[in-house]
This record gives sequence, structure tokens and C-alpha cells, in this order.
Amino acid sequence: MALQIVGAGVGRTGTHSLKVALEQLLGGTCHHMAEMFDRPDQREAFTAAIDGEPTDWTAVMADFTAMVDFPGSLFWREMAAAFPDAPVLLSTRDAEGWYRSASNTIFLSFDHVPPEGRPWMEAVRRGLRDRFSDDFENKDAMIAAYEAHNAAVRAEVPADRLIDWTPSDGWEPICAALNVPVPAEPFPVTNTTKDFREMMGIDPPA
Repeated sequence: MALQIVGAGVGRTGTHSLKVALEQLLGGTCHHMAEMFDRPDQREAFTAAIDGEPTDWTAVMADFTAMVDFPGSLFWREMAAAFPDAPVLLSTRDAEGWYRSASNTIFLSFDHVPPEGRPWMEAVRRGLRDRFSDDFENKDAMIAAYEAHNAAVRAEVPADRLIDWTPSDGWEPICAALNVPVPAEPFPVTNTTKDFREMMGIDPPA
């Protein structure tokens, strides 16, 4: 099955909540960083892509109905081209809030992975360095990268294909793009900073 949503938003923009929501709407698995740790085939494929090897995205995404979050969003251009009928979903939040959340979660996670996970996280960092930024402690550089990423998506994706979404938008824009009914229950809220830190074994912030 071809992807029905190409996620272009970076991590900590509600992407895990989107994963849960899209799985409910589409009835399949949504690709997300959470899928990578138990799937060596995915780690191998994305490591090869990060290192510049030719990638058959239809094959890599064959088991998924949607994609959001890192590392997939680093390759949003390639996936948008590989799945031309899929809307492109750009999830965002205010830049200051994004940097604060990412600093308390994603950026710390590189130092909190077990030895067996380090080769993969080193590949992720290479991907961030080459396609976003990995200057984690430089707030200005990271916010500039975040804003440049979002601006590029908005500039390159036709308006009738783009879902420009923030968590407060909830179900409606996504359901409209997919032409599916809006669920009665509230939009899911998952993977808070506290949840992420507990999952990675990172101490609560001081």
C-alpha cells in the first residue's frame, strides 16, 4: 500500500500524537522514530539513505500507510516525489517552544542510548547535520534550521497538497485532506516531555 500521508514536520511538533491519530484514521502503521528501534531493516535502509545511497522509497515504506517524524521527515522531498498522490503534512509549533521541547528530549537522547543503539543514533545525527542541523546547544542555529525547514516545505509543496498543521488544529484539516469522517473523540495527546524522558531514562529537568 502506498503512503497516504507524507509527514514533513520535524520531531517534537506533535508527531507521536499524529502517529496515533493517523493509525486510527487509516487503519495501518504510521512510520515514526518509534518504529525504528525494533526494525533493523528500517535502520539499515535509512542509514543507507543518510549516507547518500540510492533509495527505493516505495520499498522502504511498503509496510506503512503514513510517515511522520524523524528520520522520515528529513527525506520529505524524496518521499513527496515517490508518493505524488499523498498530501504533505507539515506539523509545526512556535519555534521557541519547539527548541525548548527538543532540548529536553531529542537532543539529550543521543547520550542516553544503550551501546547497541549507538550506530543508529550516530546515523541519525549525520542525517540531522547534513539535512537540518546538529548544533544542539546553539539555540539560534537550531531555530534557524527549524524555520528554514518549514519555509522550504511551504515554498515547495503546492497549496492544494499541503496540510499546514499545528496540534491545536486537531482532526479537521487532516480528515478533510483524506476525505474521511472526523472522529467523535478528542485528538490524541501523547509523548509529552515527561513521557519521552521516562522512556529514555533521562532525569527530570531541574
